[in-house]
Amino acid sequence: MGQRISRAWLRWCAAATALPALLCAAAGACRAQSDAVVCRDGLGSFDAALPTGVRVQVGAARREGFARRECEAMLLWDKDKVTVTAGVAQVDLDAFGIDAGLGAPVAAFQVRKANSDCCMSLQLYSLRKPPKLLRTITGGSFFRAADTDLDGRVEIWTDDSGALEGFENPIGGRSDLAPTVVLRFEHGRLMEVGSEFRGYFDSQIARLRAEFVPEDLREFKSSSGRLPTTAHFSPEDLRRSEKLKRTKERVLQIVWAYLYSGREQDAWNALGEFWPAADLERIRAAIMSARARGIRAQVDGVSTKISAGAERRAEIFDARTIRGEQPGSKQAGVAAERAARIKLPAPILIGHRAAEGQREETLADSGVMLDLVIDSAGKVRSAESADPGFDASLKEATASWKFIPAMRDGRAMASRIYFIVSPKR
Repeated sequence: MGQRISRAWLRWCAAATALPALLCAAAGACRAQSDAVVCRDGLGSFDAALPTGVRVQVGAARREGFARRECEAMLLWDKDKVTVTAGVAQVDLDAFGIDAGLGAPVAAFQVRKANSDCCMSLQLYSLRKPPKLLRTITGGSFFRAADTDLDGRVEIWTDDSGALEGFENPIGGRSDLAPTVVLRFEHGRLMEVGSEFRGYFDSQIARLRAEFVPEDLREFKSSSGRLPTTAHFSPEDLRRSEKLKRTKERVLQIVWAYLYSGREQDAWNALGEFWPAADLERIRAAIMSARARGIRAQVDGVSTKISAGAERRAEIFDARTIRGEQPGSKQAGVAAERAARIKLPAPILIGHRAAEGQREETLADSGVMLDLVIDSAGKVRSAESADPGFDASLKEATASWKFIPAMRDGRAMASRIYFIVSPKR
């Protein structure tokens, strides 16, 4: 694992040249790690409000004024508040103020009750007064809202880790092998929409097929399929067992990729192609049983639409262009009026790990200016910079950053901004 810059804290400043006070604030406690959450074991916090007057607070749970090694989240408005969760190991604010298709701006909280739990729950709260819980989704090891196609519609990407509990040990419970699930609310109904993102699943299938070793696949097909745990009497026995296990995992991942992208017949064809014939009936029943008790059981419908590419594109507000107009000119007046209606993105969680072998001080004290596109769910869709400090590790890190998205008249929208990131000394 890479090291954290200055033990993990980064400050930020989103800037447009002619608007010196557009955005500049501290990022707060943001842990730079792949599974970063706002609060873990009482460490980390976030506090922000929307123009609706509803405020979110995430941080350490307290008892008699003293912080505990647990987390809590609350929504506050006027003199009232609602506790989202308390006394849990992890709380993350994945999105705040977004339009998730539920008829009101929402806050999306990820909650893990205990660090030993396989899965998190996603709780979606409306941000109109009084806030209320609109929907809970359980069974994913993570949840990430994103406007995937930059079309103004927000998807929720997760995995079906909960469905694998007890499935084909030792595979059961391994989130790295869990199938990807794509969800979207449409007119208040939770839909599984993986069929609209077949390109993603096809690339996964192609990669997995390319990883097959023909002789290992032949040996797996001649096995029982169950691969029960056995004693290994030699290094060769252990190597053979590991190869069979990896082959089995890849076959299952291919089958799931077809299933969760709306291609059931293709899934069973792949299973018949790669799986031991004598075990086909059993494993197919096991797959269907696992899927039925997972996230699929929580959806209201399944999309059969097949995406044919970008059908529409939502407006991306370019904050970089609000500069350079002569004071008093017509262009300056139009820019000022436009900017007055828009609130630019504010970070929820950002961080960066240095690449292996690099020192922690990989960012210049003066900072690195990034050119970011942030979607309507507050996720970074592209990051560019001519600065030599913009290395591969920083570029990779931007993909996991979370922002409150830009708002126009209280509605979330995609935006393009300049963003300065540097070590906090």
